[in-house]
Amino acid sequence: MGHLSYTTAGESHGSCLLARIEGLPAAFRVPGDLIDEMLRRRQGGYGRSERQQLEVDRAEILTGVLRGETIGSPLVLRIRNRDHRIDTAPPLHRPRPGHADLAGALKWLTDDCRPVLERASARETAARTAAGALAKGLLAEFGIRVAGFVVEIGGIPASVPEDLPLEQLVQHRDASAVYCPDTAVEQSMKEAIDAAREAGDSLGGVFEVRATRLPPGLGSCAQIEERLDSRLAAAVMGIQAVKGVEIGLGFAAAARRGSQVHDEIFYDESTRREATRGLRRGSNRAGGLEGGMTNGEPLVIRGAKKPISTLACPLRTVDLRTKEPAESAYERSDVCAVPAASVIAEAVVAFELARAFLERFGGDTLTETRERFAAEMRR
Repeated sequence: MGHLSYTTAGESHGSCLLARIEGLPAAFRVPGDLIDEMLRRRQGGYGRSERQQLEVDRAEILTGVLRGETIGSPLVLRIRNRDHRIDTAPPLHRPRPGHADLAGALKWLTDDCRPVLERASARETAARTAAGALAKGLLAEFGIRVAGFVVEIGGIPASVPEDLPLEQLVQHRDASAVYCPDTAVEQSMKEAIDAAREAGDSLGGVFEVRATRLPPGLGSCAQIEERLDSRLAAAVMGIQAVKGVEIGLGFAAAARRGSQVHDEIFYDESTRREATRGLRRGSNRAGGLEGGMTNGEPLVIRGAKKPISTLACPLRTVDLRTKEPAESAYERSDVCAVPAASVIAEAVVAFELARAFLERFGGDTLTETRERFAAEMRR
């Protein structure tokens, strides 16, 4: 069995987006409904642009599947773009502060930022979401659940209890226009988004992903590239506009003493036949990871997303043709995409967890993987 991986291709206004996934075990039934449901959630959320009403993202399977099941070869998904005007879209000579425009123009020695923004655009994350949905479906085969949600928008924090069952958390999240399980702050978040829209501005925030029923020992402390915490952090940081990642207490741990940070260990004889062999923690400040490995507690990881860099109230920039002062260009954009980012994060975290899971338990077929997993749980 190959190493689980994926790559994406496509531009914001090209004909389509593609996700190529390798390393899935054969005989895994592709969860088409789950893929489309996650694509729908990625397009939603309060504060999104009108393009989300134009596009109706659905994934088409091009290769790697027979009668709805994987066959062990590369699987390719296609998401069509209705807005595919890449060849007629105007050049962009006034780079937007905070976007990839200027850095890319300097890299490729051009005064037209259009080729840069077409690939740098967060539209690409639709392909990542589709790939992550596949991984989420695979993890569900083994009882592992992954959910992303919003915990802060525009400086307005939410309160989401650590012990809230994931099923309840998802129910509350799905009933919220901002994908936040805390109903007490939803209206304030929406009002903050409305105020930013009126001002021609944008808002950022923080999202969180939790994963439950992870077996201990995914990842490794043996080599840097095998550490699951660094791999997860890289996956989340790779989402457009994410500027910070933390696991468990994260940055708050730096201000505490060790006795207030580390999770004490206890033994419970009644659970000795479970995956953690009866060993449990009195808290989960580590966020489910220690030494680069899962420790049997729920995974908790957060990402901080900066405000969208395309503003209706433009910032100062320079026209790359004339080098004269100018106002930054405007492309159709969101006011707040933190809800969407929580879905993308759910996807990329699920993919990294599935990669680590298959590294430990994977076989050429789903049946073989189940047998290896069951044997480890028995042992």
